[in-house]
Amino acid sequence: MSDRITVEELAELMKKSAGITVAPDLLEQQPDVGFDALGIDSLGLLGIVGELENRYGTPMPPDAERCKTPRQFLDLVNSAFMAGA
Repeated sequence: MSDRITVEELAELMKKSAGITVAPDLLEQQPDVGFDALGIDSLGLLGIVGELENRYGTPMPPDAERCKTPRQFLDLVNSAFMAGA
């Protein structure tokens, strides 16, 4: 288990859980683009959170499914991992 979610992993989760293909390069270059602009709605984000919880066997932060951008999501989730949540 990694202690950080990478943009590559987030891109893979977006495809698997929400059916949206986004290049990791785009997420890295434009981390503040809205999930809505990428085609990810609240249910898609909830699917990503659920997949992370299943994958790592730990609950994600309660606000994770309300994040608006990839940067906000990665910062929140990775901070929780670093804190041992």
